[in-house]
Amino acid sequence: MTINFQPPTKLRSEFLRVLAERGFIQQCTDLEALDNRLGTGIATAYNGFDLTADSLHVGHLIPIMMLRWFQKTGNRPIALMGGATTRLGDPSFRDTSRPLLSEEQIAGNLAGIKRIFERFLTFGDGPTDALIVNNADWLGSLRYLDFLRDVGPHFSVNRMLTSESVRQRLEREQSLSLLEFNYMVMQGYDFHVLAGMHGCLLQLGGSDQWGNILSGVEFGRRAGGRTLFGLTAPLLTTASGAKMGKSASGAVWLNADRLSPYEFWQFWRNTEDADVGRFLRFFTELPLDEIARLEALQGAEINVAKKVLADAVTALCHGADAATEAAETSRRMFEEGETAAGLPTIAVDDNVLRNGLLLPDALVMAGLAKSKSEARRLILGGGVRINSRNAGDEALQLGPADAEDGVIRLSVGRKKHVLLRPER
Repeated sequence: MTINFQPPTKLRSEFLRVLAERGFIQQCTDLEALDNRLGTGIATAYNGFDLTADSLHVGHLIPIMMLRWFQKTGNRPIALMGGATTRLGDPSFRDTSRPLLSEEQIAGNLAGIKRIFERFLTFGDGPTDALIVNNADWLGSLRYLDFLRDVGPHFSVNRMLTSESVRQRLEREQSLSLLEFNYMVMQGYDFHVLAGMHGCLLQLGGSDQWGNILSGVEFGRRAGGRTLFGLTAPLLTTASGAKMGKSASGAVWLNADRLSPYEFWQFWRNTEDADVGRFLRFFTELPLDEIARLEALQGAEINVAKKVLADAVTALCHGADAATEAAETSRRMFEEGETAAGLPTIAVDDNVLRNGLLLPDALVMAGLAKSKSEARRLILGGGVRINSRNAGDEALQLGPADAEDGVIRLSVGRKKHVLLRPER
């Protein structure tokens, strides 16, 4: 029933061709049957997103791009918001349980995440227009005993225990709550409901969701006699092995109120050389021959490809104007040495500066160092600047006199800059 993806000689559906050519496909339940079905007309697919924060991060961009390509190739995507399943917590490849969120927190997170999809998908009433749905609309009203009686018989505990995400927790003797154990059942039920409500036949996701997706496909067959499909993309790491979606200062968020477009642009500009071609295929819509040309650039010329990548991803996520402004900010910073608008800015209490803010504390506050000890190493290594002057003394204190045009610019190296803005 399941396969690890091997590129076929020919695919009927444009969607699968695009995904195969760009490296999105890791596993599929029945690729040939899915290809035949997608080649016959408009289809509906969904991907689920739990509401654990008020923004998604770049680690979510692959599933978002899969939904975007699904719509661009003439189909209808559904972004499923996990208003109910967020209350359980997905145990997939986690060492510990997620903290439980309040209803108010989940509602706030939902509002923040919805804004992201307006950039990537087209909404409306047409046959291929995207939908946003919330599984709290059906899971929230279930009667527990009725649910156990009607749904429980279709799920094998034996099979659930062999799921990789569950098995790892048990092998490590790490706690797996009954609440989390039910996550797979709830996700399978989501697929069943979406198939009935919207004719959804395909669930997309990362490869860490494979076990959950298989449960939904099987439940659809057992409970509704439906032929459903699952398709996963690889979990992305950088060439150096780092998990995608993290930077030195934390998650690379997709919402501008969590991470400025400039910082977002700079994240992509700093892509490792070996990742440029792969990221261009995943996160942009550039033609493949153009991507091949860009990834073949050598030496310093590869920076041209990195700027193309940064421009394209930032334009998709924040709009063309934000991408242009971020690129121009970077140019002015590095080519002209200007203090430019658009840099990440942190408000600092004016009284703190009047009393003297130690430079290591300022670097940690600005997210330019993870700890005071790291900040001291950066300072003593000569990598820190205040405005345009080098700062090699860890005992140095920032004060109101350091502000230029109302801000203090802290820099680590040539590419990391944060503005401190004194506020009363």
